[in-house]
Amino acid sequence: MSEPEFFVTPGYGETMLAGRHYSQAVRVGNRVEISGQGGWSDSFEFPADLEAEIVQAFGNVARTLAQAGATWADVISVDSFHVLGAADFESHNRIMVEQFAQRMGDRAPIWTELGVAALGDPAMRIEIRVAAVI
Repeated sequence: MSEPEFFVTPGYGETMLAGRHYSQAVRVGNRVEISGQGGWSDSFEFPADLEAEIVQAFGNVARTLAQAGATWADVISVDSFHVLGAADFESHNRIMVEQFAQRMGDRAPIWTELGVAALGDPAMRIEIRVAAVI
């Protein structure tokens, strides 16, 4: 069995490692798993616009996967966590599905979508965690 190798995304990942003592990704053999990625900037600011926040979260997933040698094309499963009310459900889903299609084309990984009361920062409305096989 391969030894786990941990990765830290430059910028926000370094801040989280120093302040909260966790890595952004782990690779064991050809499998990569990442911690949940929000729609934050490197300075932990969140866009006011929901679509921009979700797109940024997808970008942060890509940045984190890249640290471990993976891309969205390698993703096999997605867990997404959403702070939303009933009125927000369609907006979240529309943007998520658009991003899946844009970033993975015909590839359709398994997806679990959860509505939650809160995430790691009060400004967060989305968090995305993925697993990939290279």
